[in-house]
Amino acid sequence: MSRTVRVPLFPLAGAILFPRSQLPLHIFEDRFRDMVKDAIDGGGRIAMIQPQQMDDGHQTPLFAVGCVGDIVSVEELEDGRFNIVLLGTNRFRMVEEIDAGASYRCAEIAIDVLDDGEPEPLAAIQRAEVEQEARRLGDALGLAVDWGAVSRLDDETLVNAIAQVAPFDIGAKQALLEAETLAARTDLLVQLMQFHRVAIGGGTEIEPTLQ
Repeated sequence: MSRTVRVPLFPLAGAILFPRSQLPLHIFEDRFRDMVKDAIDGGGRIAMIQPQQMDDGHQTPLFAVGCVGDIVSVEELEDGRFNIVLLGTNRFRMVEEIDAGASYRCAEIAIDVLDDGEPEPLAAIQRAEVEQEARRLGDALGLAVDWGAVSRLDDETLVNAIAQVAPFDIGAKQALLEAETLAARTDLLVQLMQFHRVAIGGGTEIEPTLQ
């Protein structure tokens, strides 16, 4: 049975967090400065969630699934801004937004509703495929990447890191977040990288996905 908790929401388009991965954030808006201060004084956690469109105002509809993160690093700047790092703990499903009398959005969320246990390792062919497509996309984007270091990452860290930083749209990012297993997320990630590479002119054909 899932349990529910109340959390501050950080709606941010294009920003997704996964269990066991980190997300650095630069906090400059007044409402989110308030949120960070309250979180530090409280439970030390913030719930990352995507708005369904780029506008993240108080009335913007939100996706149903996000991820809770613990604040594991805080740097308060002289002008009141913050640099923080979140460590993902649990994905969650929204139950309802609540009026907590704060300048930022808050919600009742259900956690333990998605399987966020340690994933099974990827098959060798799937691991090779995601590395290959990451290299191709990186080359198409003109990125300088230490591929030796990338190859040493464990499967989950590799897949989730690419999902976080790749220049996909909101819907694609959300689909990656909601994938039920690491293997399913990897398959989707490979397809998205292939399509994005073709779209930016980094290739003319999409090769069949290895099965």
